[in-house]
Amino acid sequence: QVPLVESGGGLVQPGGSLRLSCKASRAILSTFTSFNKAWYRQAPGESRELVAIITNQGSTNYADSVKGRFTISRDNTRKTIYLQMNDLKTDDPAVYYCNMGNEDTNAWGSGNQVAVSS
Repeated sequence: QVPLVESGGGLVQPGGSLRLSCKASRAILSTFTSFNKAWYRQAPGESRELVAIITNQGSTNYADSVKGRFTISRDNTRKTIYLQMNDLKTDDPAVYYCNMGNEDTNAWGSGNQVAVSS
């Protein structure tokens, strides 16, 4: 698995916003556009959950728990994907992981810690 460079995690109050970023590493820069791209999250004691996905064709889908609040996007120039997280709730804290890949590649970020606390 190829690590991706993540940033943007942190601590926010309920109702706050964060934007997570995930930049492709050098090894996969040339194939960034062809990848399906996704954000996952994993809370303590839970399995890794798919949060949002954008396919290589540009279509998106979201977990029901984040629909209307989170938006996944990509920047093909910067070779970066984003997760805009609005109206964060107490059920959202987790380590968030970006993922990019195809049938030959499965690259993961090291994780962004997102905490929500008053």
